[in-house]
Parts: sequence; C-alpha cells; structure tokens
Amino acid sequence: MSSKLMPNYNRFDLAFARGERAWLITEEGRRYLDFGAGVAVASLGHGHPALKKALQDQMERVMHVSNLYRIPEGEALAKTLTDNSFADAVLFCNSGAEANEGLVKVMRRAQYCEGHPERTDIICFKGAFHGRTLGMITATGNPHYQEGFGEPVAGFIHVPFNDLEAVKGAITPQTAGILLEPIQGESGITPATTAFLQGLRQLCDENGIYLGIDEVQTGIGRTGKLFAHEHAGIKPDILSCAKGLGGGFPVGAVLARQALARHLTPGTHGNTFGGNPMACRAGSAVLETILAPGELERITKVGTAFGAMLEKLVASHPQVFTEVRGQGLMRGLKCIPPVAEVLKAVMDEGLLAVGAGNNVLRLVPPLIVTEEDCREATRRLAQAANVLERHMATATQPQNA
Repeated sequence: MSSKLMPNYNRFDLAFARGERAWLITEEGRRYLDFGAGVAVASLGHGHPALKKALQDQMERVMHVSNLYRIPEGEALAKTLTDNSFADAVLFCNSGAEANEGLVKVMRRAQYCEGHPERTDIICFKGAFHGRTLGMITATGNPHYQEGFGEPVAGFIHVPFNDLEAVKGAITPQTAGILLEPIQGESGITPATTAFLQGLRQLCDENGIYLGIDEVQTGIGRTGKLFAHEHAGIKPDILSCAKGLGGGFPVGAVLARQALARHLTPGTHGNTFGGNPMACRAGSAVLETILAPGELERITKVGTAFGAMLEKLVASHPQVFTEVRGQGLMRGLKCIPPVAEVLKAVMDEGLLAVGAGNNVLRLVPPLIVTEEDCREATRRLAQAANVLERHMATATQPQNA
C-alpha cells in the first residue's frame, strides 16, 4: 500500500478495478458482492447505465460553474427534492458532515432572525454520528473522535437516545433545536421508535424549537421510503442528506421549510462546489431511478425479505449472531465474536460489509439489489459463520485431547 497517504484510514489490502451492479471485481478477477456500497453511498450499484449517461452527458457540456450564476441542474434537483418531501428549499454542499454543519447553521440563524439570538444550543443524542468536521465531532459527542482536536465547539447537549423525558429535561430558553438520526448507523443500527420521533415533533412545536433530522445514511430510499422519518408520519423542519444522493458522486443537501430557509440570505453561508452541475445531474439520475413508479415498493419488498433471511441466519448461528437490527436495506447483525473477526471472515467469503459500533456488522447494499442477491449474501454470511464456529470449537478443545 502507498506510504504517501496519511495513515488515518485502517485500510484492507484490497483494490478494485471495476464494478458491475452489486459486484466489485479486483485486478486479479476476484468478485465481491458489495453489501457495504461505499458505506451506503453506491445507491444504484456500480456502472448503472442511467448514472453513467447523466455524468457523461454533463461532462460533455459543462463540469463546473460557480454559484455566482444560475445552475439549471441544481434547480432541477432541488425541485425534485422539494416536490417529494416536506421541504420548500434546498442548500447543496459536498458531503454529509457539511450538510449537518449547514443544518445547524440554518437552525441557529433562523432563531436569531426570529428574535431569539440566545437560542443556539442543539440537543443531540448519545450514540449519534454526524460527521468529522470540528463542529460535527462535537455534535456526535464521542470523546474518541474529539481527542487531540482542542476545545469542543460550544452549544451541543447530549441526552440518551429514545428517552423523551431526558429531552424534555434538557430543553432550556437557550435551545435552538434538536438533531437526530432516525436510525443511528455508526453506533450499531439503532432505530428511533415511532413514539420517540412523534414525541420530539410535539416537543419542538410546544417549545418553539426546530426539529432537524440527519438522513445522511437513511435517506434516498434506504429504508423503503425516500426519507426514513416518513415511517413515523412526522415532518421535520430541516433535514440533511448525502451518501446515496449522488450514487457515488460527492453531493450533500440541506432541505428546509421556507420559515427557516428564508433566513439564509446572501453572504450568510456558501461553498465553492455545492450544487456543482455534475453532482446535481448525478443526484437527478439517482432520484429518477429511485422515484420511478413502483421502485420504493420494490425496495421495501426486497428489504423485508432480506430481514427475514437474516433472522433465519441468526437462529441458525447463535454462537456468532444474536440479533438483526434495522429496516429496509439498512441492516445490522449483532455479533458475539469481535466484529472485526466477523468482517474478515465475511470478506474471505467474497462479501463486503461494514463494521459498526456496539459490535454490529452493518449491511447496506446498493438499492438495486434483488432478493437473489440477498440470498447470495446470506449464504456467504452463513459460510463465514461456519468457519468462525469451527475456529471457536477448535479453540475450546483440550490441548491433550
């Protein structure tokens, strides 16, 4: 591996030469079924014809213009997002962390402009993950991510997840809003309950604060709805999304009601690449595919079938797995052996997955996968479990037997 890269990633010694649908292929020709999807990014898999055509067409026309000018590709993508969500307006950026930074800035700015400059605190949740910028490692609240980076950014308060009474107790006259993931991904695929989400909506309405939902990982069809909060029948005031939006091309977005969005006036916020024509054409190609008639219903059907397959897997291998978590095509397997060992065994069987906190193996395949792809992934998970069980049996045998 190259020694010229900063060592902040603990990389596997594995490189891919090309991809086909839900598969990645190495230079040597070994095929891996990709149920990690670049950590839930490759929503249309690899080499999807609609995404390739959109990017090739846009590259022939114009790759970049600044936000000093109109960008029709961004206007089109913003219209699709608002037509299919609670939102009235969209701010484009480059990543999930940047989208969450924008979300927090909009909430604080809106409170300021509405006559409440003291309302700057954001209530966040233990186990959250909102990104790696200086602001978002504070919103995330994990001391491990903050170590060595100086004083945390002020104004983020953390309370237990799914604990409405704790949220009530944390609201003060300085509270601007609440930020949460509908399913916590990084800490182990932990869903918010419907009652919790509905309770948060009511608390925000009662206290004049904003409900911000981080859908960076759960959004763009991952759970069978365009956004995961829709399962609870609520509407946020503001939302962040990224990952699957570009299908592999970097793009993030903040979606907001007009009551908040109108306060982001010229000069208050911006970036160089946000809303880039290439990124927005990629986003439009992804949404045209995900929002095609019947597609979200198909994703729901496949995701439900995948969940049932994983339940059978857990029942068959209780020495390796104890629980299935998640919804749709965002699943987690709670492991008994260290998840790093499980992940290696799974990769040895030609299946890509992602580790998560709380000793959970994360499975977030491309949204184009079929039930047959899920059966193949489950078969490889079972093979990996068999190998781990044999190792455990060998390790527990008396040495003089």
